[in-house]
Amino acid sequence: MKLRGAQIFFECLKKEGVEVIFGYPGGAVLDIYHEMPNYDIRHILVRHEQGATHMADGYARASGKVGVCLVTSGPGATNTVTGIATAYMDSIPIVVFTGQVPTPLIGNDAFQEVDIVGITRPCTKHNYLVKDVRHLPRIIKEAFYLARSGRPGPVLVDLPKDVIQASNNFSYPNEVELRGYKPTVEPHKGQIKRAARELRKAKKPVIYAGGGVIHSSANKELTRLAEMLQIPVTTTLMGLGAFPAVTKKGSKELHPLWLGMLGMHGTYRANMAVTNCDVLFAVGARFDDRVTGKVEGFAPEATIIHIDIDPTSISKNVKVDIPIVGDCKRALRQLIKIFEEEPVEDLEARRAPWLEQIREWRETYPLAYEQKGDIIRPQFVVEKIYELSEGNAIITTEVGQNQMWAAQYYHFTEPRTLLTSGGLGTMGYGLPAAIGAQVACPDKLVIDIAGDGSIQMNIQELSTAVCNDLPVKVAILNNSYLGMVRQWQELFYERNYCETCLRGSPDFVKLAEAYGAVGFRVAKPEEVEPVLKEAFLVKKPVIIDFIVEEEEGVYPMVPAGKTINEMLLV
Repeated sequence: MKLRGAQIFFECLKKEGVEVIFGYPGGAVLDIYHEMPNYDIRHILVRHEQGATHMADGYARASGKVGVCLVTSGPGATNTVTGIATAYMDSIPIVVFTGQVPTPLIGNDAFQEVDIVGITRPCTKHNYLVKDVRHLPRIIKEAFYLARSGRPGPVLVDLPKDVIQASNNFSYPNEVELRGYKPTVEPHKGQIKRAARELRKAKKPVIYAGGGVIHSSANKELTRLAEMLQIPVTTTLMGLGAFPAVTKKGSKELHPLWLGMLGMHGTYRANMAVTNCDVLFAVGARFDDRVTGKVEGFAPEATIIHIDIDPTSISKNVKVDIPIVGDCKRALRQLIKIFEEEPVEDLEARRAPWLEQIREWRETYPLAYEQKGDIIRPQFVVEKIYELSEGNAIITTEVGQNQMWAAQYYHFTEPRTLLTSGGLGTMGYGLPAAIGAQVACPDKLVIDIAGDGSIQMNIQELSTAVCNDLPVKVAILNNSYLGMVRQWQELFYERNYCETCLRGSPDFVKLAEAYGAVGFRVAKPEEVEPVLKEAFLVKKPVIIDFIVEEEEGVYPMVPAGKTINEMLLV
């Protein structure tokens, strides 16, 4: 039986196990929306197409599945670009379907026509313009395969209106065969043995883990290897949750091997450990500039081992001594097997001086702040969120100081519990990502830790949360500034706070109520805990406006152009 392209579209999504689409209708995709009621796939109507991509992204990060969004042509398509670039930088598997004008009109400057394939080529893993309905099933199959395999990433499929109106027999391919695309999953055994030899003889090793550990679900293997070899662990922002920060969820007792996050706003102990280590074992990380600081001073005395599924990431920014291309989980399992069969001799004596040095660094310069007087410190809010959620929440963030305080003061013990824009640094990411995460995990407490600047980038998505009964919580750390930019102006631009003051922001409590959500304002430290408790019990979206210290800074901080051991501590 012949099906129209719009019907084929949904049949393909069913084959891929898609349960939800985040979308916004328009003329070019009306045929798809016309068929939508005939299929058992949930649709979340967003209020802006950027929100759709961030929701698909948040859904993917929280669930481990491929996120899907659907928008119309022209401005609908261009509005997705920031969300696509966000997913691309953080290696998040989403498939973005965009409407397009009919194929005979492409290139004629037709109404709402734009070359979205050309525009997104630099920020997608791959993209397609479907020119024939006969190719639609194969292209959708390939799109999902590309999004989730190898190093994950966003894939865009552009759907001309005449293609989704055309008819053809439906047949979905069983296999994908893409010439030139064969991700290396199995690591080279010889390189694994070389890595094992270096780890065996190391006196001051450090494991540096990134988002690749989470993508490959290798957190248990990472923890097992670290504890087996007594190697301290640091992670990137994207890797938080890959190693348990505390001994028990909800506790504040740090895991003895946990160094905290490294880099520009990393802990003193993490940055010092990396600077002084003799073996740096990088797993699923890409040596981003916010991690390395001045490259010449990054792990200067270390033999560097690097596992990554993307060969182009190895020795791209920092020269690597032992490259291992492959899946993190498989590589770590092979290393565990080697050390199970032949344990390291005198392990305790070998590691004791190094672990004692790290303990001294942790005690001398811990993450710290002082909550006193009537002004709320933002770190205090984050700690209370952790304490009252008992470490069981999914945390999303916006970008800026709120993001760094969340990374520093919420103790992540499991993967897929911190959703944040690491690579692109997208303001406005947190709220729609929280909505996507709440759709993926309806029984979880989902909290967006936000700033008063970035929350306004996509505040309209509060309506999406209200209309879909998604009880996300938004904790705004309201310091009346674009806080991170203001901090740079304070430190490096003579306190010239040019165009960073946000005292014209709306009344967030009234704004929440206008959308049909619940709003709270907290201006005193003693109000923080009771309001959070109440907000967590409310079965509706909530905005809590925390009035915090205006000139609080994020520390430690590595200034631009400095090595990571050259930290500003206060």
